Amino acid sequence: MTRRLLSLLVAAIVLAPASANTSRAEDARFDLDRSDIRAFIDEVVSRNAVLDRDRVVGILANARPQPKIIELMTKPAERVVPWWEYRQRFLTEERIARGVDFWREHRATLERVAAEQGVDPQYIVAIVGVETFYGRVTGRFRVIDALATLAFDYPPRSSYFRSELEQFLLLAHEESVDPLSITGSYAGAMGAPQFMPSSYRRYAVDGSADSRRNLWEDWDDVIASVANYFRAHGWEPGQPVLAAARLDPDPSFQIKPGNLDLNETVGTLSAKGVQVDLDLPDSTPALLIAAEERDGPSYRVGFRNFHVITRYNRSTRYAMAVHDLAEAITERMKKMQN
Repeated sequence: MTRRLLSLLVAAIVLAPASANTSRAEDARFDLDRSDIRAFIDEVVSRNAVLDRDRVVGILANARPQPKIIELMTKPAERVVPWWEYRQRFLTEERIARGVDFWREHRATLERVAAEQGVDPQYIVAIVGVETFYGRVTGRFRVIDALATLAFDYPPRSSYFRSELEQFLLLAHEESVDPLSITGSYAGAMGAPQFMPSSYRRYAVDGSADSRRNLWEDWDDVIASVANYFRAHGWEPGQPVLAAARLDPDPSFQIKPGNLDLNETVGTLSAKGVQVDLDLPDSTPALLIAAEERDGPSYRVGFRNFHVITRYNRSTRYAMAVHDLAEAITERMKKMQN
């Protein structure tokens, strides 16, 4: 046997198992005989007359487990990187410039929606900019795969994702879309504003008056839906979102990690040695936030509108990124108008 032929045979032996394993992974399906999956099907069909059992079974039979999604769920960027590094990902020249372009392109809709719903245009623009780079990156996972994986194979939040999976099945029926073709984030968020299925059903609106709620391609729908989400969660028109803060040396308190509640006021923070760089009544609800900079600790104070942004994504870093991008886009717009 020649050396070349021997090499080819060895390569074939080595590669064959890997190819077979890859094929098996791609062909994997959920076992619909699992007791928890059977129970899910029984529950959603009994609760929702519009969901046909055979239809639900057919959809779930075509869902594929995605182990990569479980890995991604355990280390989202907004929880594992310091603020200054997280901020750099979103406050880029390209994202700011594209935000200005987006605002100018959709100015009429943004101004109309702002007048109707009282939500500042720059925050609508910034949400879409942070979430999907203005619709450029809306997610590569099939939503049915993401939601089924998290519903059935991710015990820490299985209850939440089973609810979202049910909402997705209802959404697909209501909007007459193919549940097997829709793609989104690894958590199952969809469209330019990255709405979860329950948020899509509850807050998406038909901004273009064409009798559809299309958050993938209809920017009037997208803009109106983001504003509707903010308004429903208590957005206060023209009110502050975030301010810099100065702390007395050696403060006698600690910031509770993960806290998103407005459990302080400007007055109570002042009594603890926190000075807010805005002239606001002492009774103003507030939240003290750690905003780590490259050269050391830094702090900011969020207000009610900041709290509204955290309802979109429950992370102070995320909400700060939205705020800072909104301000950067606004400042660029002003410079261009002068």
